[in-house]
Amino acid sequence: MSTDVVARLKQMAGDPDRIWIRGGATYAELLAETGRLANFLGALGLRKGDRLLVQVEKCAAVLSLYLACLRAGVVFLPVNPGYTPSETAHFLGDAEPAVAVADPGRVAGLEGLGARVIALPDLLAQAMGQGADFPDPAHGPDDLAAILYTSGTTGRSKGVMLSRENLASNAETLVGLWRFTADDVLLHVLPVFHTHGLFVATNCVLYAGASMIFHRAFQPAAVLADLPQATVMMGVPTFYTRLLADPALTREACAGMRLFISGSAPLSPATHAEWQARTGHAILERYGMTETNMITSNPCDGARRAGTVGMPLPGVEVRITGPEGVLPTGEAGSIEVRGPNVFKGYWRLPDKTAEDFRDGWFVTGDLGAFDADGYLSILGRAKDLVITGGLNVYPAEVEAALDDLPGVAASAVIGVPHPDFGEAVVACVVAAPGAGLAEEAIRTALRDRLAGFKIPKRVLVLDDLPRNAMGKVQKAELRRSHAGLFQTG
Repeated sequence: MSTDVVARLKQMAGDPDRIWIRGGATYAELLAETGRLANFLGALGLRKGDRLLVQVEKCAAVLSLYLACLRAGVVFLPVNPGYTPSETAHFLGDAEPAVAVADPGRVAGLEGLGARVIALPDLLAQAMGQGADFPDPAHGPDDLAAILYTSGTTGRSKGVMLSRENLASNAETLVGLWRFTADDVLLHVLPVFHTHGLFVATNCVLYAGASMIFHRAFQPAAVLADLPQATVMMGVPTFYTRLLADPALTREACAGMRLFISGSAPLSPATHAEWQARTGHAILERYGMTETNMITSNPCDGARRAGTVGMPLPGVEVRITGPEGVLPTGEAGSIEVRGPNVFKGYWRLPDKTAEDFRDGWFVTGDLGAFDADGYLSILGRAKDLVITGGLNVYPAEVEAALDDLPGVAASAVIGVPHPDFGEAVVACVVAAPGAGLAEEAIRTALRDRLAGFKIPKRVLVLDDLPRNAMGKVQKAELRRSHAGLFQTG
């Protein structure tokens, strides 16, 4: 069994000089703050197992609230601050939190939707009157720690139930795998309503006794200014492409950095290569999802292969399956996962939970294949697989070929209805600054790279691709927008 997050916090707080956030708090001060917050949650009437919904702009107080909830046994439920009150109403109705914490400007919009609402500044001010000592109740590894709602790109968002052991086991594994130590300084530039910034980034720092430079938002100039004081950065591909657009990104600027990590969306091989050429660092790409925390990672020591997400984490099993069962190395199929990182199930959706598990393995919905060296490549979501004329086309393969073409800054491949083929492969591309893209020129260039059935029947040049808060392309939106592309009459 892994060391619980709260136990690790208390260990680190034993050193009064250990820094949690540069220019902010020490671990000892963090422990005291979480004690006051946990006491105040009790004063509000929250008990072990109750839910606390938090919808605020990124700030360090969110991390303190998360840890306070773990201390009190209250289930932490972060919500994207970009959601409207009507969207947030779904989470309030589904999870039935006892209390909702919001920025002052959001309080009025959330009142009357089922939970007591308190503004974050009021909560923090009132918690200051509480004592710092908190009698932590007994916690078990299977106790529910958090509910994170999926992005809902294919329908209503589902609440993912994560246990204390899910969080602890993944944090301990990643600290060892990524060689985190107390000397590390993380540039925290990710949102904290999502597993990447909330659990991966925060817990890795905490378990190593490291420190962080906390940014309230990603701003390339601010990141470049702080790089000399940092050793690690976690980001999404969009962050890296935006940094590459700044001439201030140089080898000298990155000289003190130890590790750049990317996840939450596919990193193109072109970005990987350009980053290494500019900075001397190979970005470490890994693979995870809300339901599983981290699953695989390229090695910290060893080849970081562009276009792959590395190998299964220690203690985590990954298999590729098809209709006939487990597939051999090199064959593409459904990615399934088993391990202490895998969630407890979907909140109040036992049928959906049962549907997504097979013999104790979680069916991720992603498609992938292992190479002979054990590196996993993600080929897309099962729902994104294009079946054209009875033949399977994996979008990631076509996107990789498109991204290699001069002038292509980003691409997304989708399937849309076609009267003859059932589905047609369609490419949506965005031109690099100053570049001009022509549909037939792109199709011609792909003929030496792809089999004929994989070549897009249409190439649409767009100003941008629709993305969610973590930089993932919203292919469902693209499919809706272009569903009538091949309709006649």
